Formats: sequence, structure tokens, C-alpha cells
Amino acid sequence: MPLVSVAIIVVTFAALEWREAHLPEHARARRRRVVAGVFVTALTALAGCATLRGQDAVSTEQLLATAGFQKRNADSPEQARSLASMPPFRFVVRGVGRDVAYTYADPVSCHCLYIGGPQQYVEYQRLATEREIAEGELWAENDGMDWGLWGGWLR
Repeated sequence: MPLVSVAIIVVTFAALEWREAHLPEHARARRRRVVAGVFVTALTALAGCATLRGQDAVSTEQLLATAGFQKRNADSPEQARSLASMPPFRFVVRGVGRDVAYTYADPVSCHCLYIGGPQQYVEYQRLATEREIAEGELWAENDGMDWGLWGGWLR
């Protein structure tokens, strides 16, 4: 959860708590119900963001495997600590002697590290671009536009 979101929630609850102390009892009861509703809504929204990020990771992991990246599970405590210290869900270019390695850490879904070279990275980029184009075409075909409502497309 981003630090800014946590700060906003804490400040909001502090302000509401101060106001509640200065209101009559019936107004405080109503205010508590509203605050509870806002809190539940905020938690639901944040959980939805985490779910979307997890789904993104799954499709990215499928592309990484298809591109030829090697999946290495964090089996030992040392590997788990190392994985946790890496930037999550991002490619990191690492020099390995005269070679270059691309790593992609997923500490959430698979608790693993994907490792590949320049060829695997180029193939991943190609596959990701194909996926974006396919998703864009799907959106364009099914944009939900009712052209009859607007007099058709061409006249």
C-alpha cells in the first residue's frame, strides 16, 4: 500500500475523531456509520488494486517463461531475503562478467526470480508488444459504441 494512501487515511480518521468528540450523540452514531462505510470502501479499492497487480504479474510471468527466461524459486531464507531486497515487478539489467543478465523479481505471486539474457529479453519485448497490440485491437473492436445513436460512421 503506498505511503501516501496510508497517510491520507490516518489524517482523515484523526480529523473525524476530533469532530466526533464535539458532536451530539445521534450525530456521532451517524458519523460512525459513514466512517465505517468509507473505511470498507477504501479497503475494497486497495484490495482491487492488489488483485489487478497480481493478475498483471501472472500474464507477465507467462510471457517471461515463453520468452525463455529461467524461473528460480526463492527456496532458502537467504534467497527470500535477497528477493525481497530487489525491485519487484521490474526488469533489472545486471553485469555478469562480460555478459548481461536481465532479472525480474516477483516476491508476491511465485516468490521467484526470472533470469535471462539479451535474447530472452528481446523475445519478451516482442511478445509483450504483440499482446499490447492484440489487446488494443480487441478494445477497438468492442468499444461499445452505438453508431446508430450517432447517425452512423460515414455518410
